[in-house]
Amino acid sequence: MNEVERLVDATYLGNTLWELTVAAGIAVGAFLILLLIRRAIRARYEKLAATPQTEFLELPTRIASSTTALTITIAALFIGAQWLTLPGTMRKIVISIFTIAIFWQVGVWATVAVVAFIERRKRATLGTDAAAASSLGIIGFLARATIWSLVLLLTLDNLGIEIQPLLAGLGIGGIAVALAAQNILGDLFASLSITLDRPFVVGDSLQVDEFNGTVEYIGVKSTRLRSLSGEQIIMPNANLLSSRVRNNSRMKQRRVVINISVDQQTDLARLRAIPGKLRELIESHQPIKFDRSHFAKISASSFDFEAVYTVLTPNYAKHMEILQDINLRLVEWLRSEGIVLGTPQRVYYVDQQPQVVHSTLEGPTDQGEAPAQS
Repeated sequence: MNEVERLVDATYLGNTLWELTVAAGIAVGAFLILLLIRRAIRARYEKLAATPQTEFLELPTRIASSTTALTITIAALFIGAQWLTLPGTMRKIVISIFTIAIFWQVGVWATVAVVAFIERRKRATLGTDAAAASSLGIIGFLARATIWSLVLLLTLDNLGIEIQPLLAGLGIGGIAVALAAQNILGDLFASLSITLDRPFVVGDSLQVDEFNGTVEYIGVKSTRLRSLSGEQIIMPNANLLSSRVRNNSRMKQRRVVINISVDQQTDLARLRAIPGKLRELIESHQPIKFDRSHFAKISASSFDFEAVYTVLTPNYAKHMEILQDINLRLVEWLRSEGIVLGTPQRVYYVDQQPQVVHSTLEGPTDQGEAPAQS
């Protein structure tokens, strides 16, 4: 009996066995309560997520349900430790561990919130604003990197590490890293430029130098195009922005110029009729906006005509159908009028001078006559 009393009355780290038992019971109770709360929140979130519409409490319950078991355990132990009398150093360690756990849990909550926000914005803007949908991935990556950088710095500061000299060292080291990885950083900042300026989005048809393709993916370092022949073209973002990019998907209309050259033997009446005929052929199609038709130039071997019009649709197939019909009907009319298309030619002029025969005063005047003798 005395041994039991001594065991009960003994102190451990300044606390009796009874106090330790009470603290342990409180910690277990807090753990179970927090675990049940998380389970209830997760069940509520699953019900909200199953509905097609977005509920008001869906995002908060999704964030709260991401609470980790490690955080719940540390929080329960911290609550139980409040019933104990701990030395100063031990209390500081307990508070430090709990604080660091809270920092990392807040980082998890913030990450889940960012991911949920990005997913919701993508669903909302994918059908109406493809530019926003393509840029949200890069924004999410930068947001998560910022969150965990802050969590790491707060953790180091809580552990007693001076972060100001660390930040200064990171600044100097960052310069060296930037010089060594300038291509990667160039692509990263180029992706930010694409995100903010939006010169193109996923689904746009681009012409970059000699490459043509449709944008499939815009990443942090590169952009991927699907070429017309089927293969995938991967282009670094920095190189892509430094090139001359033609965004065919943002074409609203197409300007077309028709040039024809006729033979210089064509009479004046037929020459006067050509601009009007070009205008008639162009205006017979829709949707087209006629611009002009003129006798534009007298070349060395032909008379040149130029007609300009605008197809009021970016559809390339429609443009080619109109142009083909105009060309066929124009050739038919030229042949019916007897107008010959001009062809480059050269005319050589040969100067033929009469041959002059010169005679000398000395010598025989006739081949068979001898000179006189004295």
